[in-house]
Amino acid sequence: MTDTIIDLIRHGEPVGGRRYRGHTIDDPLTEKGWSQMWDAVGEYQTWQQIITSPLERCQAFAVTVGEKYQINVNIEDRFKEVGFGTWEGLSHDDIKIGKSQEYQSFLKDPVNYRPQGAEALDRFMLRVSAAYNETLARFHGKHCLIVTHAGVIRAVVASIVYAAPIGLYRIKISNGGITRIRHSETGGILEFLNGKMTER
Repeated sequence: MTDTIIDLIRHGEPVGGRRYRGHTIDDPLTEKGWSQMWDAVGEYQTWQQIITSPLERCQAFAVTVGEKYQINVNIEDRFKEVGFGTWEGLSHDDIKIGKSQEYQSFLKDPVNYRPQGAEALDRFMLRVSAAYNETLARFHGKHCLIVTHAGVIRAVVASIVYAAPIGLYRIKISNGGITRIRHSETGGILEFLNGKMTER
């Protein structure tokens, strides 16, 4: 049986600095953001399929890589970031200082203490899982690149290692970092987190 290899890359730094964007704030990448992603990918070009979040900070890079190496690119709406409700557009400092109690509750229990209007974490994980499992079935035996967001990568990693949703935000996902999961007949194995193709 041929393994299915999934590389997930988080988008690079977007314009506007560190803030909660969710899926309603769609800032483009900065020059640094583009550099972070190209630095991680290097000259690697043997992916057989690229799948991307529809958001600009992911899709622009996915399309550019696809055009450069003639790799087909599919847009998957379910790989967009988790919705943060009223936090979307606010900086991390806005939340830490202006909503400190709400922020501390969220960090301790992100399942039950969501920002107002935010997407439920279990619903988010279900949509990501459904999209990921369909990707595995559709591109069985292939090597794919998924261009997406920190939340999506956390959700995939958590499902692979059977981690509880309450610990989701204890997984650090770096801008431009690549995470690899290898699927064989015995299931998925997390091979590396926040790596670069130039190191492989």
